[in-house]
Amino acid sequence: MDEYEKVEVLDNHFEAQVLDSILKERQIPHLMRSFYDTAFDGLFQTQKGWGHVSAPREYHEEIREILRDLRNHEPGMTDENPAEGSDNMTP
Repeated sequence: MDEYEKVEVLDNHFEAQVLDSILKERQIPHLMRSFYDTAFDGLFQTQKGWGHVSAPREYHEEIREILRDLRNHEPGMTDENPAEGSDNMTP
């Protein structure tokens, strides 16, 4: 069995869920670890991030690339700018 090593710290639960889904779809072995601690009611998550993803070293760069793409894509944005070529723009 490959040794799992920390790849990246995840910002929030949503990011962790989406990344987990993509990695499962691509059949990339990984583990998600939350920093949530019931004794401190999630205090460490506000300081250190939601948690981290671990995987065998051979998958680290691919996971970082997927995460980079996730973080660079803003919800509601498309590749095309809907304002371009529009005649009804207000000054």
